[in-house]
Amino acid sequence: MIIILNLRKDKIMGIHPEECKHGAMKAKRHNFLLFIFYFSLFLAVCGLSCKPKTPAQSDANTPKSDTVAETTPDTTDTTAKTAVETAVDSVVVTVNGVFITESKLEALVEEQFAKIAAKTTQLPPEFAKQYKQQIRTQMLEKLIVEQLLDEKVKEAGIVITEEEVMASLKEQISKQQPSLTLEAFQAMYEARGQNFDELKQQFRKSLGYQKIVMAQGAGEVTVTEEEVEKYYSENQQKFELPEQVRASHILIKPDASDPNTDPNEAKAIARSKAQDLLEQIKAGADFAELAKAHSGCPSGPNGGDLSFFGRGAMVPPFEKAAFELEPGQVSDVVETKFGYHIIKVTDHKEAGVSPFEEVKTRLINELTQRKQLEAFQNYVQSLKNEADIVYPIDKKPKSDTSIFSDLESQYN
Repeated sequence: MIIILNLRKDKIMGIHPEECKHGAMKAKRHNFLLFIFYFSLFLAVCGLSCKPKTPAQSDANTPKSDTVAETTPDTTDTTAKTAVETAVDSVVVTVNGVFITESKLEALVEEQFAKIAAKTTQLPPEFAKQYKQQIRTQMLEKLIVEQLLDEKVKEAGIVITEEEVMASLKEQISKQQPSLTLEAFQAMYEARGQNFDELKQQFRKSLGYQKIVMAQGAGEVTVTEEEVEKYYSENQQKFELPEQVRASHILIKPDASDPNTDPNEAKAIARSKAQDLLEQIKAGADFAELAKAHSGCPSGPNGGDLSFFGRGAMVPPFEKAAFELEPGQVSDVVETKFGYHIIKVTDHKEAGVSPFEEVKTRLINELTQRKQLEAFQNYVQSLKNEADIVYPIDKKPKSDTSIFSDLESQYN
């Protein structure tokens, strides 16, 4: 799983799940990824430039013989290879005597590029070539930084247990809106063709890096009230809010499990069930309990709550019905391409600017993360400055990554 971050300081884009709005949300273009802050920090430094050291009258493809035995990781680590293994695989860089090979780098580049190519069918060849080179530069930086941090984790004797990994996953999943159970998230993640074990391994790495970073004091930053107020007053446009409603819904999907079933008959059965549930609600039945028992949407366990959303977030029939309701009102049965919905609006917000007190805590967190990111970048740069990083003459990457930021914004 590769995550590319835009390094603009006002936009740290991390790992987060696709908002389904559970049957009513329009399909989002971004991948279904979880956000974990310190792993995002690690990936963010992929935009930093390495300062390669020039080998002293030796073959640039050959690491120092007296360091290979000490720095070559276990055979289970596919990031680095020994001299024998790289005999048929060119070396793009050595980091403290450890080989990083062309095959490893190219695999990451192709994986990331495939995700981008899948989002567009009209990527001009010359544009694709240029973009691929930018991805290559970023992925090479990723491998270098990962190697340096892995060394530090190993030196410190840090071991991340399965319990720590699962606890971190649960914490991050619980922060999503609406929140999901770990089991539900895993099912959704794997349904998208993603490998859950690989995700856990990424979290394990992230937690190891987090401990290294915290030990360097990168987590010990403070944000003052004055800094928060200043940021709020100077960035009012960021806190403008469109009209929003908060709604819950019950989704009844036509049964498509039997290919021999007449689609029209399946739709009629689903509509009838939705109508029956609506009559129960009108008679006083608890909406949330019916959603938990009958909704075909992942929001069901949360009583059907979709949290707040603005115009354009939902498919048109759902949006029209939701924005016409007053808080406390329940819609008639609404048909969309996903099935049949019963919608209950629970709150409504007019367009305006978020009051300072409402965003204060979030701003403190954001500004704290920004300072932590800067501290982390400084730490990683110090590791690079101290490291023996050697590029073969024809493998040295270009330092200009400005085009990448623009492309990443366009295709994420």
